[in-house]
Amino acid sequence: MTGFSDSAQAMSLVAFSAVATITLLLCVMTGPDGDDLDEFYTGYSSLSAMRNGLAIAGDYISAATVLGTGGVIALCGYDGIVLALSTALSLMLLMFLLAEPLRNAGRFTMGDALARRMPGRAVRVAACLVTLAALLPLMLVQLAGAGQLLAFILGFSGDSLQTGFIIGLGILMISYAAIGGMKGTALIQILKIVMLLGSGAVVAVLVMNRFDWNPATLFDTAARQSGVGSDFLQSGLEFAGGPYPRVDMITSQLAVVIGGACLPHVTMRMYTASSARQVRRSMSWAVSAVAVFVLVITVVGVGATAMIGRTVIAEADPQGNTAYLLGSRAVFGPDVSTGETFLFTTVTTALFLTLLASVAGMILACANSLAHDVFAARARSMPPQREILLARVSALAVGVPTIFLATLIQHRSLQPLVILSFCVGASALAPALVYTLFWRRYTRTGLLCTLIGGTLTVLALMPGTNLVSGSPVSAFPEADFNWLPFTTTGLVSIPAGFLFGWLGTVVSGRRKAEEQRKQYEVVEGWILAGAVRRG
Repeated sequence: MTGFSDSAQAMSLVAFSAVATITLLLCVMTGPDGDDLDEFYTGYSSLSAMRNGLAIAGDYISAATVLGTGGVIALCGYDGIVLALSTALSLMLLMFLLAEPLRNAGRFTMGDALARRMPGRAVRVAACLVTLAALLPLMLVQLAGAGQLLAFILGFSGDSLQTGFIIGLGILMISYAAIGGMKGTALIQILKIVMLLGSGAVVAVLVMNRFDWNPATLFDTAARQSGVGSDFLQSGLEFAGGPYPRVDMITSQLAVVIGGACLPHVTMRMYTASSARQVRRSMSWAVSAVAVFVLVITVVGVGATAMIGRTVIAEADPQGNTAYLLGSRAVFGPDVSTGETFLFTTVTTALFLTLLASVAGMILACANSLAHDVFAARARSMPPQREILLARVSALAVGVPTIFLATLIQHRSLQPLVILSFCVGASALAPALVYTLFWRRYTRTGLLCTLIGGTLTVLALMPGTNLVSGSPVSAFPEADFNWLPFTTTGLVSIPAGFLFGWLGTVVSGRRKAEEQRKQYEVVEGWILAGAVRRG
């Protein structure tokens, strides 16, 4: 039982259908109709700073963030709030450290930014492979979670219906990426973030009103209803089962802060800014939107625990992924008016749109990297029309296996996949970007060692974490091959990623490093100050 009325389920179904139709039409109307690469990859950088900033925030706030973070807040209190704050801090890291150099160095993809200093097919292919390794797990989480969420909201049960939802949504998301390009998906992200923040803010206001606008009352009630008392408001509850809870918490936050800022579907939005000034203004809007989201998700998540209790939330979903919905429903009380049903429908529609937009952006980032970094880089001169066609075919090539894999893992715990994406971002992409943009002696060998070594380290360590096996809530609860006593690989893999880059550069020799220093000095003005427009 979801506790959602028949009228709410019916309205949600109608709203979902309407949103899917309208957003697909938007993609068709705004998508590129010519053979201009700039139009497909960046939308001619025609979005204003505000709209580009909202699109960045939309790409950054995925469904995994809304549902997963909301669940951790509802179940673990303080730890969840710190996690939510870490997501905002990650975007601020991108804003102050990487946004402008990325925009100046890159053109369309992560491969462009890395190859600015070190041209070569090996660099572009490695960048594409790491892009896929970072985003494929997140896409699987969103798609598999979409089937579960729709079945939960609409009151359906049965594996075949959930699988049908996953396939249908996957086809829709591929269509967004292939038809809309960067501008079409940007409009969907803007619509998503406006609906998500608008509906969430109204629910948060209702929650605060229910507790007489007193945050102390809200948190005290949540602590009583949590079943763990004051531990709910102290650190360590999420990682209490491990031998080193504080260290585990710190490394998890580190992976989120460093990894979230470097995921390719977020960094690709830097290339849509027309100037260094605009990328700064865009990031200001994005950080503001994410800060509002953190406030909303905190109030709704803690409110869910205060109103219905931690036990009810855990029974509905052991990971707490339905906490945001349950909290939004509980704030209305047992008797729901037509207006309240409409508001709840808006909340569910915003979540539905979040699922659609998140995967569409990730598919687009993967497809762009495949087409531009692998196929177009192989040919000396590929016609723009053919490259755009390749990008659209690549969206299909990425999307179809993702749909298939999502149907296979839909009943497993999906949390390891989220952690895997962030760890790859933090252990491979972050060191590669920092070294490429700021270290003069960094060599091609060092870059390849960073990308490949960091990714392989994460992939080797992840199966040994306690999220994969060894506990009732792990992906394989029936097995126990847990040998790494942490939730993430960050404690080992993040330093390893930076170490691989340093070692690769040292192994290259002094002559290579000196050559690279001279090459970097040629493009240093472009990268750090935007002295010359990227080309």
